[in-house]
Amino acid sequence: MSREPRMYPRCAQTNPVEGTVVWSPVKSFWFFVMAAVTVIAGPVTWTWKASAVAGLLTAFTLCTGHSIGFHRLLIHRSFQTSKWLERTLVTIGTLVGMGGPRKMLYLHDIRDWSQRHPECHPFFIHQSSILKDWWWNLHCEIRLTHPPEFRPEPAVTEDSYYRFLDRYWMTLQIPLAILLYVAGGWSFVVWGVCARIPFSLTGHWLVGYLAHNIGPRTWYLEGHAVQGYNVPGFGLLSMGEAWHNNHHAFPESAKFGLERGQNDPGWWFLCALNRLGLVWSLQQPKDLPERPELHRLA
Repeated sequence: MSREPRMYPRCAQTNPVEGTVVWSPVKSFWFFVMAAVTVIAGPVTWTWKASAVAGLLTAFTLCTGHSIGFHRLLIHRSFQTSKWLERTLVTIGTLVGMGGPRKMLYLHDIRDWSQRHPECHPFFIHQSSILKDWWWNLHCEIRLTHPPEFRPEPAVTEDSYYRFLDRYWMTLQIPLAILLYVAGGWSFVVWGVCARIPFSLTGHWLVGYLAHNIGPRTWYLEGHAVQGYNVPGFGLLSMGEAWHNNHHAFPESAKFGLERGQNDPGWWFLCALNRLGLVWSLQQPKDLPERPELHRLA
């Protein structure tokens, strides 16, 4: 049985195979409300400026917030920084609209824990039809029959600010909406909040779907039910997250694009912060312990 940080077996029957996919009203209504506002109000509020605001906010929140704040820092601790900057990056990540810190830790860890077993439920594999996988991941959740125990670290669970983000991650869009309204009226709100959220959620899911189905591989993990793939052409758009075979091989590395030509904007951003003295101890594959199950492909 695989044991990952924050995931511990409850009993001998703990496994990632047995479970049921159920509809999640909160996830589904959140997505459909934002999408419905976009469909109804989007055409009558569209401007080039509103589109630019939506695009810039999407790139900013996904790169600095989700990829850096959530994925590389809070989840994998692939670099170190001050508490104020960590909270700032995590707040920006929460603005993506997927959830607060504890929820993002759980969603990531239960998937990683499951994929690192010899077998796991199809929900975690991303190899169903594309429409089914979209529905499962954006509108449903899985209830494992024998789930592991999730034990996030006290630095997250005992942080009052992170508890605030966990509770009010949806309403965190309100202050942003007010700022956008002051800056550009309802067009900025519709496109900068309502259109951005379903676009970001769909884009995040799509990169994950592609990165578990197509592309070249440099590394193979023996005994893992799921292998990641590198997806050429998506490095810039995904902030480096598309180099998923590299990430499966070296999850605690702050650098995802390891080969020449593998663009990794998230790594570039971290290097800029490092030069300013705002982050340090950026881990790369050479800094990580060897994994006996990891093999380089010819």
